[in-house]
Order: sequence, then structure tokens, then C-alpha cells
Amino acid sequence: MSEPLLSLSNVRVFYGDFLAVDGVSFELRAGDLLGLIGPNGAGKTTTLRASAGLQPISAGSVRVLGADVFRDTMRVGHHIGFTPDNPPLYDTLLCEDYLRFIAKCYGLPRSLAEERIDHWLEMLWLTEKKRAKIGELSRGMKQRLGVARTLLPDPHVVLLDEPSGGLDPAGRVQFRRLLADLRDQGKAIIVSSHILADLAEYCTHVAIVGHGRLLRFGTVAQIVSDQQRVDYEIHLARRIDDLPTRLSRLPVFEQVADLRVDGDLVRFAYEPDREAAARLLRALVEEGLPVAEFRVSRPDLEQAYLRAGVGQVD
Repeated sequence: MSEPLLSLSNVRVFYGDFLAVDGVSFELRAGDLLGLIGPNGAGKTTTLRASAGLQPISAGSVRVLGADVFRDTMRVGHHIGFTPDNPPLYDTLLCEDYLRFIAKCYGLPRSLAEERIDHWLEMLWLTEKKRAKIGELSRGMKQRLGVARTLLPDPHVVLLDEPSGGLDPAGRVQFRRLLADLRDQGKAIIVSSHILADLAEYCTHVAIVGHGRLLRFGTVAQIVSDQQRVDYEIHLARRIDDLPTRLSRLPVFEQVADLRVDGDLVRFAYEPDREAAARLLRALVEEGLPVAEFRVSRPDLEQAYLRAGVGQVD
């Protein structure tokens, strides 16, 4: 197994007497993309800032490529890229001049800097805005420019705080593709977001955060697969007057929950695995019920989050 690119070990962060991050530990390797979810005040942004070496920690350690980010700042700083929710930009600069300034700060040769600037402006759909003043950009464009600035030095670890918050639906689709491409390049990435459907598409891992602690951490499959029940929806070809009675006679229906019958539509909660669904469908057909549609909801991050009991997402 490859060495971790990012490692947090028992990290704690206090703001005065307030414990914002409480004993957070995890490791990310090349190609890992972690989705960080939780309510406001859960510690997501503080965890990202600590991972970037921007927020002093009270205990524990943060290491990038094996080096301590607080003791070896000059050594590891250019390996870390961080985009905050509202990236600080210079409104009077042109987009390309701002990125040239960033390139100089990282000591990039001019030819390489110009090549990367053109590349990331294109990848972040800002080529037509390269000569525009930053202050004239929309919020979504500023967010994308902040991501371009983060990716310009080609960091190994990429930390993004609500990167798709200002994007329109088409921009979100493009941004998902960009993150998947960065993941496939072997970077270690953390994305804090409240758009859980997006996270499920490109993340390899998910962390559910509450009160400064990791309540759940694992692969997306691990997080969503422990659901005890999922929703079923069955449409019959016609209305059956004695349907509740006939369903109650089926032994398999003794295990369902939240049974609701509305005309030719039946909804309930039942076991999530495919074999259980097959048993249920077989019982309905053998009972002679005219099943026209049989749908089983897939376990998803929204349901996993709600089961964690940490409140509404952002």
C-alpha cells in the first residue's frame, strides 16, 4: 500500500475554551477523494485549515508526504493547495495577471507558468475572462478562479471548502468531472460540501462530522451500505380493494415497516439487499397481485447522513 499523502493524528483545535476539532484522525493516499459533510459549526472548515497548516492545532499532528506541516512549512507548503469558501482575490487585477503573481510566489519559471495559466483557465472555463478584472466576475467565476490558483503549483494535496457553492448546474457537472480527473491523477483531495448527490458521484471516501468529531469515516460503499432498511415503491396494474388484507397474509410482509397503501400504489421500508427484494417480488407475484412496477431506492449519502443524527446539512 502506498504511503499516505495526508495524515491527521488525534488533531484537536481550541478557539479559547471552545473545542472546535476533537481528536480527528484519518489518512489519505494517492487517488483518495474525501467528502467532508456535517452541519454548520461541526468543524469542517477548521479541519481543512488545520490540514493546510493555516490553523494552529492544540494537540496531535498533521503530516503531508511524511513531513509535519507546522514544523516543515517551507518544505511541504507548495505540496498543499487550499481554496476557502470565499477565496481572497485582488479585484483590480486581471485574471491572468493574478495567476502570474501567484506563479511568481511559487517560483515557477515563466514559460511553465504561462502554460499552466492557460491550462487552468481553460479547465475552469475562464479562458474568455483571462483579460477581465476580477472584481467584474460573478461569484461562481471567482470561486473557479480560486480553484485555478490552488491548482497552479500542481500540489499533491488539494483542500476545497464548498467549491461548488456558487456554480450553476452546468458548472457543477463540469466541476465534478474536474475533481474526478484530479483524483485519477493520484492527488489526495478533501472537498467540504453540502451537495451530497455530487459527493456520491466522485468521492472515494466520506467523513460525517459533528461537534468537532468524526462520527463516521470510510469508503462511500461502507458509509451507505449499513442501512437496515430502504424504501420500496410498488405500482399495481389496477386497484385492489382488499389489498391491505392480502398483503397482511404474506409472511414476508411481517418484516416490512411504514406500510402505506394509496389506491394502486404501495410504499414501505424493507431490507436493502437484492435477495430480499427478489423474495418480496416473488411473494407478490405468487399472491396473484398484478405488479406493474417494482422500485427499490438505492442507499445514498443523504440517508446515511440523516441516520448519523447530526442535524441538517449546512
